[in-house]
Formats: sequence, C-alpha cells, structure tokens
Amino acid sequence: MKLQTAIDRVSLTEACHLAAQLDGKTDIIEMGTSLVKDYGNLAIEKLRGVIHHSELLVDSKTIDEGAYEFNQGFKFGADIITVMGAASYDTLQVCYEVSQQINKTMMIDLLEVSDEKIKKILDFPQAIYTLHHSIDKKDQQDAVASVSDFHQKFPQINRLAIAGGIDLKQATALAQQNLVEVVIVGSKITKASSMNEAVNEFMKEIKGYDSNNYERNK
Repeated sequence: MKLQTAIDRVSLTEACHLAAQLDGKTDIIEMGTSLVKDYGNLAIEKLRGVIHHSELLVDSKTIDEGAYEFNQGFKFGADIITVMGAASYDTLQVCYEVSQQINKTMMIDLLEVSDEKIKKILDFPQAIYTLHHSIDKKDQQDAVASVSDFHQKFPQINRLAIAGGIDLKQATALAQQNLVEVVIVGSKITKASSMNEAVNEFMKEIKGYDSNNYERNK
C-alpha cells in the first residue's frame, strides 16, 4: 500500500517547504485542490521543482475540459491528476486517453457518486478509483468497512484509494485488509507537531520500515 500525503490550505511558499520535507518520505505528494484554485498550474511547476523522489498528484477535480486540463497538468509536472467520477463518460475517457498516451495516471474521485454511475465507468483498468468521504460531512467514515463494501460490489476494480479523515489506526487496519493501493492522509501528517515523526509512523504501519530509509528500500 502507498501513502499519499496531501498539502492543502497553505501558502505556495509553505506548500513548497512541506513538499521538500516530504519528498522521498511518502510515496505520493498531493497538491490539494485549494492550491490549484489559489495558484494555478504554475504552482505545479514550483512543487515539481522541489519533488525529486515522490510522485506528484494534482487534485484538480476536473469535471469538464478534460483533455485540456490533463494535458496542462502533466505538462507542468504532475504524475497523477484527479477527475470527478460525476463527470461525463466522455470527459473521463479523454482524461484516461491523455494519461495513457504519456504513461501517467488518472485518479477518479468517487465523491458522492452513486453505484449506478460507478457501474458505467468501470472500463478504465489503469485508473485509480478513490473512495472519498467529504470533509464537510460531520460523521466519520469507517474506512475498512467502506473498502470492504465497495470491493464486494465492484471486485473488478483493482486499483483503489481512500481519503477522508484517515488516521493512523485506520491506516494500519487498511494495510492489514490489503485491498487498497493508496491511502490518502492530510492534516494528520501535515498539521502534526512533528511532520517528520508523523509520516514516519504512517510509513512504519503500512510498509513496515522507517520512512527515513524509504529511498533505500524502494
């Protein structure tokens, strides 16, 4: 299982500082949607400049203009870009085609997407499908139960991620469950009193070794 660490709701200067610290200690560094909206594609280039080992995900939440947004995102340095599962099938298809043509990755955000819609968008085998519990919701998701239920409904999806209030206990349980490719963690790492210690704890639980030695063990 991979750890994706999300950077959100900070200045671009702070985002670059955090990304430089996280580089090589987490599998994927996420440029959160707030950074996309506040600073645009040039911020991707700035983050790319300080990320040399981890992958860079841009959480653009594309819902239209798929080919344009994906081409631009990859041009400026993204490795993975998100598209909303609620988008039209045609938008998902062009995003997937752009990603496949240059050996990059499309992540489909399933936030508030019905099972009926998911059944219509199952034919993107190299995409990562993300179960996403909204930050605006007041309840806390049971990550393991959500993954188990989703896997029973859609066993043909073999690349799965989960996001939304994931803490260390949930990440550990998800690693033991072994159905998720990517676990997405935000403030539990970036807002911790010691970010380095926090990311190290998550990596120990999901990979079994110290993130300070991650590059050597990859």
